[in-house]
Amino acid sequence: MSAPLFRSFCRRCLRNFSKTAKLRNDSNGLNLQRVFKLNLSQRQFHKTTGPLYHGDYEMQDPKSEDEVVNIVYITRSGERIPIRGKVGDNAMYLAHRYGIELEGACEASLACSTCHVYVHEDYSDRLPEPQEEEDDMLDMAVFLKENSRLGCQIVLNKDLEGMELSLPQATRNFYVDGHVPQPH
Repeated sequence: MSAPLFRSFCRRCLRNFSKTAKLRNDSNGLNLQRVFKLNLSQRQFHKTTGPLYHGDYEMQDPKSEDEVVNIVYITRSGERIPIRGKVGDNAMYLAHRYGIELEGACEASLACSTCHVYVHEDYSDRLPEPQEEEDDMLDMAVFLKENSRLGCQIVLNKDLEGMELSLPQATRNFYVDGHVPQPH
């Protein structure tokens, strides 16, 4: 059995799908159906030298000093861990690379709040505004603050040099209490 068509595209291509919902009247009453439609005129094709999987980009070292972005993670115990990342790194996958306890149960699909972090106030304005989906997930996070963001939605750039990300005292995992998924 093959996977649905819309699961075989990369994240950028998925943005070109237009989701529409329609109501269908049948003998059982009204049923809500989701219709996925691909707009082929907007589809972009991407070429890479090999397959990259979730978090693979973050496992690579910077190619030059021009793309280095230094950030600091502050653990639940208050330990400061300086990390040497690069432009384009995802903060959650970068934490996984260096063994920092930032969970990320949904693997950056905006379906949980386990990668919840606090962004230092000096850097909050340098990040793009959160999307509605991120705000919805943050509403379910425990210990929510004004500077709360999801680590999976923070992509490093040179403006974020020196940024501090603090981990909250706890996160809420909807899978099973106590279960901590391992990055793969």
